[in-house]
Amino acid sequence: MNPRGVRPRQHPHAPRPRLAWILAVALMLGAGAPAGAPAVAAEGGRAVWGVADGAGSGPGSPGTSASADTVPDTDFWVDPNSAAARQAAEWRSQGRTDDARLIERIADRPQGVWLYGPSPGPTVRAATVAATAERRTAVLVAYFIPHRDCGDYSEGGAASAAEYRQWVDEFAEGIGDRAAYVIVEPDAIAQGVSGCAKADTYERYGLLAYAVNRIKARPHARVYLDAGNSSWIPAVSRLVAPLREAGIARADGFALNVSNYQTNEVTSEYGNQLSAALGGGEHFVVDSSRNGNGPYAGDGVQPWCNPPGRALGTPPTTRTGAPALDAYLWIKRPGESDGTCRGGPRAGQWWPEYALGLASRAKG
Repeated sequence: MNPRGVRPRQHPHAPRPRLAWILAVALMLGAGAPAGAPAVAAEGGRAVWGVADGAGSGPGSPGTSASADTVPDTDFWVDPNSAAARQAAEWRSQGRTDDARLIERIADRPQGVWLYGPSPGPTVRAATVAATAERRTAVLVAYFIPHRDCGDYSEGGAASAAEYRQWVDEFAEGIGDRAAYVIVEPDAIAQGVSGCAKADTYERYGLLAYAVNRIKARPHARVYLDAGNSSWIPAVSRLVAPLREAGIARADGFALNVSNYQTNEVTSEYGNQLSAALGGGEHFVVDSSRNGNGPYAGDGVQPWCNPPGRALGTPPTTRTGAPALDAYLWIKRPGESDGTCRGGPRAGQWWPEYALGLASRAKG
């Protein structure tokens, strides 16, 4: 995948306490992003935060499309210095108050922190420390597997298995004893299933299992292995063995629809089917960041890449109303490009016009 668009192959204001501001700014001191990397690193590692433990009942149940104005859980953390927040401030200063208000639908929501370059420890540590200071939980995305994205838009990752294991060790150490939700390697398993000649799938699944074990060893970390999306690997039976080899038994569950547009209803049903195929006890999380209008059914050309007419989906929440569905999360950061398609900028770069469209079409 490109972290902004999991592709089906043939088939990816409210002021915050000063501590949060200081740490968010500190995260901006990192290196620039590689060509296909998420904008979180392209802009120096912006911190965004996530959910706390525990699912309950409430709005946003499978099959519904919650309003983009639904109040998110109070256990979620929002980055006060995200690209969306800066855009809203800029437009407000220019008198574009209506547009600023729409972009705040993104700026005021928690989103994932993508870790994909060398030395993830400082960013992981800063994110979890800042979240803990406000009794909230960071959502982190580990994205450094060798042959990442099979050499496509988000190519890169570790140069060797040994480098990856060292990277994972540093990632886990950065979490410490603080809470975090961790999404492990978007696309890595689905690409192994659908075919990636560049990667040794045996080695890849072993590295994923290593990542799950090391991160899950942190006392308050919840770990979800990415399992693609319903349009990529329609037959859930094809994912069972790879997920088991990759350590699903040790994880808290799997993640679905990362950076994609499949609806909550379709994805939840798919998740329940996969859970049953794995033995019936696995939980999952769903990326609902941009699925408010479902998948693109237009010209059939790269439907995963900056499709027109899409909308923000269910705001992040652990109140899903479904026993196996732990949370809706905005793992993908809405408003960041999927790639240089349909007039978009480089993958992961903030695209204000697209962001405005997502926000303006959100229900509610």
